Amino acid sequence: MSGHALTFEGVSKRYTSRGPLALDDVSFHVPRGSITGFVGHNGAGKTTAFSLVAGFLRPDAGVVDILGRGGFDPYVMKGVLGVLPQDAELPDRHTPRELLRHLCRLQGWTAGDAATEADRVLDIVRLTDRRDARIHTFSHGMRRRVAVASALVGAPPLVLLDEPLSGLDPVQQHALRDALAQLRGQQTLVISSHDLDDLERISDWVVMLKQGRCLRQGPIAEVTGSKHLCSWRVSSPERVPLTELASRLPEHRFSLRDDVLLEEAPSDGDLDQSSVVVMGLLSASSVPLRAVRRGVGLEQRFLDDVREG
Repeated sequence: MSGHALTFEGVSKRYTSRGPLALDDVSFHVPRGSITGFVGHNGAGKTTAFSLVAGFLRPDAGVVDILGRGGFDPYVMKGVLGVLPQDAELPDRHTPRELLRHLCRLQGWTAGDAATEADRVLDIVRLTDRRDARIHTFSHGMRRRVAVASALVGAPPLVLLDEPLSGLDPVQQHALRDALAQLRGQQTLVISSHDLDDLERISDWVVMLKQGRCLRQGPIAEVTGSKHLCSWRVSSPERVPLTELASRLPEHRFSLRDDVLLEEAPSDGDLDQSSVVVMGLLSASSVPLRAVRRGVGLEQRFLDDVREG
């Protein structure tokens, strides 16, 4: 287990003795240093899973392991886990800097180090200029950034973030998404969000839940098929040279679906190299290219899995 930041092995949980299973024999792992997208519809079990990791709940069966140390124990894992709940409340009468310094002090930091760490994290969430303003004066988006900072402060090796970009405007979303991406390899981030486009941009690993069970897990490129699937949206699809494509790239499969040329490469294929051939043949046949996309996209993969699972 020690090779992973987080492991679930056969974990089950129900809230009442006769109630439905919130989690049903769930097994998955999260690689150390990864940014992992945690995906599922409402009621899929994401919040229950986060609560089990944070120690708010105990599993009825199975094992939850954090960094090879077993389940969460606040007495021996001080500073190991950071958590951002979806509806985090903040102390309005304090400033962000006061709040973060206090959280560091609870972890045993000296006053000087706590102040330095608070400033570091406030810079990550772009709130340095408001670090000494009272939180009650903040907009919803600014409060959300303070809440994200509270989960990151102290640089815990494992961080659970529930909808960290919720309520942020597009500029703030872009800035915070990039800031979180910079933490890849330094901390392990597990991000739960319904915005699958955002998760696809930032994640390198994904775990999908449906009705308390794990549907799929793996590298984002593997889950979305971006290494072996390509969609070429064209004008004049009747002129697409399918025969020539099959002849030049015999190990690739080509098909037309309306105005989209679908390319499927073998597992050891190279879409970078084949793209030169495809573009050349489309150009030679006077087929205008309107758009290209690798893979099916995380949102489409999730929708397909939910329908089939």
